[in-house]
Amino acid sequence: MNESEVAALVSQVLKEMTGQAAPAPAAASAPAAKAAAPVSNGDIPKTAHVAMLTALHKFEVQEYPIPPVGDDDILVKVEGCGVCGTDVHEWNKDPFGLIPVVLGHEGTGTIVAMGKNIKTDTQGNPVKIGDKIVTSVAVCNSCAMCRLHPELPNLCENARIQGLLPDKESNHLQGWFSDYMLIEKGATFFNVSDMTLDQRMLIELAAVAVHAVRRATDTGLMPLGATIVIQGMGPVGLMVCAVLKTRGYRNIVAVDGSEMRLEMAHKFGASHIINYTDFKSTEEKVNCVKSITYGLGADFAFQCTGAPPAAAEVWKFVRTGGGMCEMGFFTNNGDCTINPHLDICSKEITVVGSWTYGALEYPDTISFVKQCCEMGIPLTDLITHRYGLDEMNEAMETNVAKKGIKIAYVNKNF
Repeated sequence: MNESEVAALVSQVLKEMTGQAAPAPAAASAPAAKAAAPVSNGDIPKTAHVAMLTALHKFEVQEYPIPPVGDDDILVKVEGCGVCGTDVHEWNKDPFGLIPVVLGHEGTGTIVAMGKNIKTDTQGNPVKIGDKIVTSVAVCNSCAMCRLHPELPNLCENARIQGLLPDKESNHLQGWFSDYMLIEKGATFFNVSDMTLDQRMLIELAAVAVHAVRRATDTGLMPLGATIVIQGMGPVGLMVCAVLKTRGYRNIVAVDGSEMRLEMAHKFGASHIINYTDFKSTEEKVNCVKSITYGLGADFAFQCTGAPPAAAEVWKFVRTGGGMCEMGFFTNNGDCTINPHLDICSKEITVVGSWTYGALEYPDTISFVKQCCEMGIPLTDLITHRYGLDEMNEAMETNVAKKGIKIAYVNKNF
């Protein structure tokens, strides 16, 4: 496409968006030519469709005008988005009080328009029209945690992420469960144009696991020869398994009640699998773990289920002097009962919690996803079901019924 054809295309797009033709282009050498209004690599429609959560268990496809793209904004044509357990909790109980809301925070898509101030992504990589991106968490830089502990961005009291933002009249396109999304000033995003759609849809989930493994290894209780139990082989637990495998761990014990998920765990690097339905009591399960670990128990455990009974049981798998990372409760699923003397003090167990991730953990996460491909770990096999925008209620029901592993929305019109 030559310069005159580009100018004609810009004029056509602006005419459709504003009803006015674009001014005549300046000479190619004029600096002003580089500061033009947002343009696209194709026609931008006037409206977009979203799956709006309007009530519990009720997504409705709604249509809204696409807002103007500001100087610091990015308009993305959505390709797809993973369905997170957090989305399911919001659909089921609205624990965050966001309804009505456009959910979806594990998404990716193609830049079709962007403001003149957008030159690079959060890591400093150049971005342009046509590039593929993912979004991450943005901090407020003003709360007590941001001011006093900027090294802990994942604990910002006012963290913002696309797909978990209150709906607003000026921009309904704030979540990835849509066909277009307007990313406004202050968001964090990364250029991932060299990755497949399925790889990109798993980056956010992978960041959760990468952060948790970092928290665990920081305890100093996970040498490469350690035996590690992962309790719960849903998407989070399976991702933790893959992260550990790429980090060089070989003694990984996967615990779950689903043979399908345990088979996937084996593909992801688990050396031992335990189907808890084969045992009648916690004691029998603990003895099974001890039989693998010279009678001691696991050096470290990751609790990934979000189920209070499992959270009460995981301590029993850990040896004296070992450690445990709790990462299963991203919403309040209730209390569990432990014995502080028997489970923690007398065994001198080190416990860490893991909460989301920081945006600057994305580069490491992106590298991990690519490394899985290089090592032959079939990471994208996690995605077992794909649904369109008008099928989001069915997608949630499939997730709740545990009929698959990772559920995803994929834009059928891309």
